Amino acid sequence: MFTPLLSPKEMAHWDRLTIEDFGIPGAMLMENASREIFHVLNSHFSSLEDSNIVLFAGSGNNGGDAFALARHLMEHKAKCLVLHTRELQDYSGDTAFHIQLAQKSDVRMMKLIGYNLESLNRPDILIDGLLGTGFKGPLRQDYQYWIEAMNRLGRHRFVLSIDIPSGLNGLTGRPEPIAVKADCTVTFEETKLGLFMPGASDFVGELAVRKIGIPKSIKTAHPPDAFGLTRKVLQTLPALECSDHKGRAGHLLILGGSPGLTGAATLAGLGALRSGSGLVTVAAPEDLCPEIKQGWPDLMTRPLASGRRWTRQMLDPLQEAIEASDALVVGPGIGRDPQTIEFLQALVQSQTKPTVYDADALFALAADPELLSRLSPQSILTPHPGEMARLCGCSSADIQASRLKHIRDIVQKSGCTVILKGAGTLIGAPNAPLFFSPFACGNLAVGGSGDVLSGILGSLLARSMEPFAAASAAVYWHALAGKELQEKFPHRGNLAQEIAHTLPSCLDFFSSHA
Repeated sequence: MFTPLLSPKEMAHWDRLTIEDFGIPGAMLMENASREIFHVLNSHFSSLEDSNIVLFAGSGNNGGDAFALARHLMEHKAKCLVLHTRELQDYSGDTAFHIQLAQKSDVRMMKLIGYNLESLNRPDILIDGLLGTGFKGPLRQDYQYWIEAMNRLGRHRFVLSIDIPSGLNGLTGRPEPIAVKADCTVTFEETKLGLFMPGASDFVGELAVRKIGIPKSIKTAHPPDAFGLTRKVLQTLPALECSDHKGRAGHLLILGGSPGLTGAATLAGLGALRSGSGLVTVAAPEDLCPEIKQGWPDLMTRPLASGRRWTRQMLDPLQEAIEASDALVVGPGIGRDPQTIEFLQALVQSQTKPTVYDADALFALAADPELLSRLSPQSILTPHPGEMARLCGCSSADIQASRLKHIRDIVQKSGCTVILKGAGTLIGAPNAPLFFSPFACGNLAVGGSGDVLSGILGSLLARSMEPFAAASAAVYWHALAGKELQEKFPHRGNLAQEIAHTLPSCLDFFSSHA
């Protein structure tokens, strides 16, 4: 259901415990890594015999893996040249050990500094072992030059990166400022966090995760702080029962809509209905209800006081509808009028039902940060980077630069589940690791897409799913709908309501692509 995502620091910790506490030598881990790289490389070619292979070896463990790999390649009659960044005598420890073995196997080695890369005679394969997951940018000029040269040479050659494409940040998955563009990346033991980030796929190519002997006891005792969602999360969706009726399929109440923004509440309602809600009611000022319903007989409305604006006085008449519902979605298109903010802030302090706070409801929370601590633990917050910036009191750029830090901060302050939307959507919950969506889909980047997601979340809460489970399933399901629309609309152009309408069928899309 979830795939472990290791930070560079966590992987280094596993390595150290394996070597120092468990007693497996680092040279053995390096040997295991090189053998796994060889097996992956061998699977891409019918034979490696007589292949011209150039290996780039940096100063860290990735360089040691490259030296060890060259020995295996030589044993299989490949023609190898290792270009290394340091003097051979300056390497130490496990890497020095594998250099000695490579020398005994007659591996050709030359120092990379000063080497004319343009003189390379059409290598068949390039192996990138320059930098590992511990790299933090920006790249030095010499490394930029080498990576640029590798990318030029690799345009018509097979490029394999060891552990992570050199130049890619192991935490963010971003090039700093450039990175090797690999056809295949072999990473070890578990997926590294940076490799899972959506933007990294342009550099990673095919990702192969291979075990190198980290003991299970160490991994269990020291789990990572982040996991990735997998398609198995859809198995947590409520099961269909032949005896179900609308009253047992969840009644969702949506509070939303304001002049010019009534479509948001409608889209949330469609998202809820298409994801399985038995009943959906939208509560809004009376004069807005005809616009919200706008030809959708499946949506019920709960007209409040006459007019087009929300007021604090509407809260008391809503209590009956709130009691009759199983969950709430608050905020789609509700507006930022001062009286609306007053209504929302009063609602937050009285609300105990499972509730999704979205859009302008988040604006109201940001206007009085102390309200975060009064939220029910059954709540889900769904900010995009701009809304998260208001909650955190910083800029959107700050949020994007430190997404992990800021979502943890809001989870701690609110005590509830938080979804930080965007490419590689993040999910945080109290006393739990962070969870990442593997998707980055341009077809979801349309106005109203977030309203549909709120409707899915509300639907699942109304069907008795716990907030974190609902968040995980809803985020993945919503993204999967975007992926199916990407096949129908490869150049975008889909509407937000089509995301909602695609929800039922994309579960078949999931099954056919499993």
